[in-house]
Amino acid sequence: MNKIEPTVATPTTPVETIAVPPAPSMAEIAAARVPEPLAASDPRKLDQLSRIEDKAARIEEKFARYEAVLTRAEASLDRSAQKVELAAGTMDFAGLREELSALRQRVSATPRFGALLLTGIVTAVLTVILTVIVLKSGVPGVLPPILPR
Repeated sequence: MNKIEPTVATPTTPVETIAVPPAPSMAEIAAARVPEPLAASDPRKLDQLSRIEDKAARIEEKFARYEAVLTRAEASLDRSAQKVELAAGTMDFAGLREELSALRQRVSATPRFGALLLTGIVTAVLTVILTVIVLKSGVPGVLPPILPR
């Protein structure tokens, strides 16, 4: 098979345009194709037509059953989703309660005002004692003794 390559050069002869009539619409096609009425003398065609209609009716019934089943399943799924949301909300409250009780325990384990006051007094007394010791003894190589012994 020969390969046709596109060309960039413009043709020297004018190109003839071909007029293509528009395609007929679906309405025109349906109007042109008028069905012939079935003759009562052709029982095979009537029998085939009745079988096709029966089969179409069975398919419609099956579709209706499936649609009803899917509608019930959708409703059931919606109810289940609502129950899950409700349970998740309840679980969030339970988790929040646990965190709140843990926070209360931590707060109750912290020292109160009396313990903090005692710690402050002990720290102040120890700081004064250590400062007096350093001033009397000095720090060798850094600070000579300042207070007399």
